[in-house]
Amino acid sequence: MFQLLIVYALLLLSAVTVEAGTVKLSLKDALNLALVNNNQIKAANFTAHAVQQGIAAANSRYLPAILFEEAFVATNSPSNAFMMKLDESRFNPADFANPDTVNHPSTRHDFKTAVSIQQALFEPSLSPLKEMAVKDAYKSELEREAVRQGVAFQVFFTYLEVQKADAHRTAADRAVADARENMRIATVRTANGVGLRSDELRSRTHLSTVEQQLITAHNNMTLARMKLALLIGLPDDTTCEISSFSEQIALPVMSDQVISDALLNRVEIRRSHTDLEKTGAALTLAKAGYLPTVGAFASYQLNGKDAPFSSDNDAWTAGISLKWNVFDGFRRNSERTRALSGESAAREMLEATTKEVTYQLRESYLRRAEADKRLEVVRHSVADAEETVRLLSKRYENSLATMVELLDAQTALNQARANLIESEAGQALAGGRVYVMTGTFVKEMLK
Repeated sequence: MFQLLIVYALLLLSAVTVEAGTVKLSLKDALNLALVNNNQIKAANFTAHAVQQGIAAANSRYLPAILFEEAFVATNSPSNAFMMKLDESRFNPADFANPDTVNHPSTRHDFKTAVSIQQALFEPSLSPLKEMAVKDAYKSELEREAVRQGVAFQVFFTYLEVQKADAHRTAADRAVADARENMRIATVRTANGVGLRSDELRSRTHLSTVEQQLITAHNNMTLARMKLALLIGLPDDTTCEISSFSEQIALPVMSDQVISDALLNRVEIRRSHTDLEKTGAALTLAKAGYLPTVGAFASYQLNGKDAPFSSDNDAWTAGISLKWNVFDGFRRNSERTRALSGESAAREMLEATTKEVTYQLRESYLRRAEADKRLEVVRHSVADAEETVRLLSKRYENSLATMVELLDAQTALNQARANLIESEAGQALAGGRVYVMTGTFVKEMLK
């Protein structure tokens, strides 16, 4: 899997243009790179892999447990010394001739080598424990998918921020050019004796203001590009440039089918379903505490007096045991009650999440429709503001309007252009947010 990810990353990197430390990316390039290189996604992958090992651990409970032991013991305890000699087959009639040697033995030592096996035959808790491990692993997969969707949307948002910052910089450039033209006209009129010195000063002040805005726009663009490079895992010294995203995000018509699909795709819903199923397994586990357990065991051991792994005698043991916890102070009853309460809580959370997802989806469609209408209005306002500036420029040149009127109109145009940039980005963002609410953002954006 790791090698496949490396190959995939190399293929993606070869698909973008790299020149002098500059990477030019389309939106799909940025998304694909982020899905491979982003640290949050990598961390989620490792976390999911770690949780999945719980399934293997649960399955191992069905297999026999084999234990090897090598022990050295020294004692002068009568009973232990007696057993050591017995295990080593060193008893002879002379050992019983003098009771004092039995009651007060000298120090003895023993090397014990043993192999034992235990196998569960009937363990009611194994099945629900395995089911809970499977649910935890599935939840980790859902968490990984949630991180992928979240990071992808962050990349989309930041990509739009880069585009928006670039558009603001372009608009600021135009504003500076317009302000310089206004100052030129005012200077020429003053030089010809038909203008006011105050108009020239006003135009210069206006130029200074828009030049400051241009500096801010440059910094915002640089920071947005740095943020995008960070998200998609590019080196620190790489400059990230984008291909303008101007596609209209097409959305399916809002319907009951769209809501049903969202309820199937959203990670939150699937996670709530998994939590409910896990509480069912927890309830089964609590009930298993009332049942007995049956297991088989066997062991083989060597005992020697002089050295490890030596054998003065060997012996084996085998058998089957049944254990039944008859009374534990009502602990099992409390655990069962807790599991029932957890199941009820999970069911309520599933219902609440279903309602919330439905609301979020309907809201995202309304916000997208709102963004469409706002964009249409703003486009008209920009056209009107541009025409107003054009007319007032002509009037000012012919002494039919004041510099104050012209600068007010120019300021209104600059604001209208900024609103247009925000509205265009807002419309694209609202479309992407709809796919986030349907749980299909990555799939739809990578088409």
